[in-house]
Amino acid sequence: MLFNSYVFIIGFLPITLILYYLSAKKFGSQCARCVLILASLFFYSWWDVRNLPILLASILVNYMLAGRILQSEGRTRKAWLITGILFDLGLLGYFKYTAFAVETVNSLFQTGFAVPQIVLPLGISFFTFTQIACLVDSYRGEVKGYSKSGYFLFVTIFPHLIAGPILYHKDMIPQFMDEKNYRLNYENMNRGIAWFTLGLAKKVLIADHLSKYVAEAFSHADQLSMVDAWFASFAYTLQLYFDFSGYSEMAIGLGLMLNFQLPLNFNSPYQSTSIIEFWRRWHMTLSAFLKDYLYIPLGGNRTGHHLRNIMITMLLAGLWHGAGWTFIFWGGLHGLYICINHIWRKAGRSLPKPVGWLVTFMAVNIAWVFFRADDFGTAFTILSAMIGNTSSGPLLHIFTRENMMFIAAAMLACIKMPNVKSLIGHYFHPNKRWIFCLIVIFVYCLSKLGQGSEFLYFQF
Repeated sequence: MLFNSYVFIIGFLPITLILYYLSAKKFGSQCARCVLILASLFFYSWWDVRNLPILLASILVNYMLAGRILQSEGRTRKAWLITGILFDLGLLGYFKYTAFAVETVNSLFQTGFAVPQIVLPLGISFFTFTQIACLVDSYRGEVKGYSKSGYFLFVTIFPHLIAGPILYHKDMIPQFMDEKNYRLNYENMNRGIAWFTLGLAKKVLIADHLSKYVAEAFSHADQLSMVDAWFASFAYTLQLYFDFSGYSEMAIGLGLMLNFQLPLNFNSPYQSTSIIEFWRRWHMTLSAFLKDYLYIPLGGNRTGHHLRNIMITMLLAGLWHGAGWTFIFWGGLHGLYICINHIWRKAGRSLPKPVGWLVTFMAVNIAWVFFRADDFGTAFTILSAMIGNTSSGPLLHIFTRENMMFIAAAMLACIKMPNVKSLIGHYFHPNKRWIFCLIVIFVYCLSKLGQGSEFLYFQF
């Protein structure tokens, strides 16, 4: 069930909100939590009910192991933590990386092992990381225990379940236990609708418009002109941002409609003037997870091997995004960028902000080519076209003047306009002008839903 679908917007969402607040009013918060858990499981099962047992098994095992960790001490406590992490990584590894591992072995050793056709359960990367963080925090003594309904809701709450943001128990469990969050709050509802509408517009009106040109360009890489190659890279850079940030802002809006504050995931990343700053603004909940649960446990910057730790972290970040060498290369490329940025800063050097922005944006833009390409051949073909080495055959001129102007306008919006958080935080008031604008945007988005597509991060 897509956020940008009629069945969600006209059916699932209003029914869930009505049942949630009515059950809270008549039977209390515990009943409302159960209603929201059941609604979230229904939402998840809509895609393929066969995925539901995997999600439930993951939740039950992790809840049990978190309890064991909290009740144990010393080596036993650590053993339960290791068991939990191995279970989660094993589950993720089987579904996400088995086929990739077999293909790699076949390629390296010329073996003929059959590649298993394993369907990746939706959201497994996100609900797995959410629960690993909870296990580690339980081991660190940062968790004092919680009810089964609170834990189930923490993992399954539908705004985040499919593509994040990654949630942390210390942020969410107290909200689930707060009785006032089960009473209808009109201010939160108004702001939630605004967040959802603006996120929907980013997805439907911008990302989906760009997607058809990106798909055509990357599927005909050997026929791109130099201009088309550059605009193809820019188009994907923008598509990915508007698609994923749009989803994340819709999720925040849905959370607010339920009186829960989900974490911000994007903060104008394409306004960054360094690659370090970019990763503080892009997919912020993943960046926080990588820092707190991978980079720091590796030693962070305390051991004298912080550049090595950065590279390991970013290579694994690339692998998390997808089972493919292009994703690993993308992660390694960003790791190299960050290492260079740290060395540059340590040397006491700096760039004028406009130059820093240009270098950062172009570095990110080039890396996205590997992220999007199906293989290295496609990526290098596009990069080669970008420096003028185009095909000697007929060229495919995809980007018209109108398309180029659209991409330029979208890029200008990224680097100059305030983001959704700033717009709503500083300028939103539920007055007639705002209501009229939101209604117009919402209705126009509804008219475009039939042309929609899945969110890009569903595949990760």
